[in-house]
Amino acid sequence: MRSSGLKRPNVTQPAKAKRPAARRSAMSSLLWKLVSSSHQHTDRLGQVLGRALRGGETIALYGPLGSGKTALVRGIAQGLGASPTAVTSPTFVVIHEYQGRLPLAHVDLYRICSPHELESTGLIEYFSGQTVTAIEWADKGLAALPQDRIEITLNHRAAQSRTIQLSATGPNSDAVLALARSQYSKTSRVHRVPPRQALNKKETTRS
Repeated sequence: MRSSGLKRPNVTQPAKAKRPAARRSAMSSLLWKLVSSSHQHTDRLGQVLGRALRGGETIALYGPLGSGKTALVRGIAQGLGASPTAVTSPTFVVIHEYQGRLPLAHVDLYRICSPHELESTGLIEYFSGQTVTAIEWADKGLAALPQDRIEITLNHRAAQSRTIQLSATGPNSDAVLALARSQYSKTSRVHRVPPRQALNKKETTRS
């Protein structure tokens, strides 16, 4: 059920014990909301997030069909130094693996209907070591996910725009998300046209 050029992890240890819900919510200190106006915008966010990853992170992706989950993973892959053109939705294979500066496991749980099916994917084996695991339709595997993870929810806003909300559920994911947010704000300034330059463009057009 997986497609890969990587060796399958040999780790068979169970995921770490869950923290109480109250402790978990207290750790979710960083909430980041933004609007993506295009696939390129979503891709750029993914690239920034990919460059901030340290290894071993789990990224849980939520959102309806066509909301941009795979586009975001494509950007994450590029930010990790993997080929973005190789990234496709792994709906039928369930798990695709890509190699960049860190290994990336791209998971799609859309067709998972039972705990037994979830277990048979071998998903839990990716939660140890340096592999970054990006999971589409993560709501179908919540019970198996690590407590410390990055959660990203994408929703349709208009024909070409999406709302994206990112949050962290533990200290490691919080640190990664804080770094990504800082770096993203810098790239946003680079892509933004300065007010004086925009005004000059208008004056040139009028003349």
